[in-house]
Parts: sequence; C-alpha cells; structure tokens
Amino acid sequence: MQFSSKEDIEAPVADVFAMLCEFESFERLAIRRGVEVERLQDSNTPVLGMGWRVVFDLRGKRRDATITLDAYDPPNVMRFTTVSSGLAGALDLELVPLSPRRTRMAVVLNLKPRTLPGRLLIQSLKLAKTTLTKRFKLKVADYAKSLEDRHRGLA
Repeated sequence: MQFSSKEDIEAPVADVFAMLCEFESFERLAIRRGVEVERLQDSNTPVLGMGWRVVFDLRGKRRDATITLDAYDPPNVMRFTTVSSGLAGALDLELVPLSPRRTRMAVVLNLKPRTLPGRLLIQSLKLAKTTLTKRFKLKVADYAKSLEDRHRGLA
C-alpha cells in the first residue's frame, strides 16, 4: 500500500534538508503523542544506518518497530525503513530545487505486510484508502507549511 504527496516549500533545498535532519524534534513530537522512542546510536549527526526503536499503539494493539536511516544523500534524498512484527515500511523523502529559494518535497510511504495479521491490517487500511490518503496529504502539507514558517523565522 502506498501513500504519496508533493509540496512546494518557499526555502532553499539545503535549508529544508537541514530542517528534515533535526531528528531530535521528531523524537520529541513522537514522545508527546505517546510513542516510546529509543535511539539506537548516541550520535546526533545523521549517519547511514542510524536507527530508533519505537513502541506505540495502533488500532488498539501495542506495536514495536525498528526504524533505520537507509539512504542519506544530502541535500536530495533520505529513506527510512521500518520493520515490525507484521509490517515492513519505507518512507522516502526527496527534495528537488525548483529555484534558489523554492524546493519541492516528495514524500512516499510504502507499507507491506509480513504476516497474516499484517495482511489483515493492510486490508482494513485499503478499505479506508481515500480517507487515509487525504489525511496523509494534509499532514504533509501542514508539515511543509511549518518548514516554511521556520525558515522565515530563521531568515
């Protein structure tokens, strides 16, 4: 199952990529939403292979997942892969400079089942695909807007 969205951001590609690499802010955001987050490395600088162990509730069930930074090509691409007991996922972030002050951010999320319960979860998500796609695009648009606002505050 795949979700994708593209948003244009009024900020240079290097600045957008730098803001996307502020993993501590994502960790704090997840913790505020009830996710248990454990960084597997001590490094604060992004390095290929760095990872997190996360525990969260999804559809009434406790889930445990490992997230790994699998591709890191500043300032163009980052890819995170996720492995849990029932699902495997990949989140691709691609930045394309449209002009010196404008960047297009493409976000693609792929989810694949690994077990029968994972297949059932994906099947239930497919039933709500239209609603979930709208919510995904709205969240990406909101995040792109927040990146723009942060950049304006820095400039």
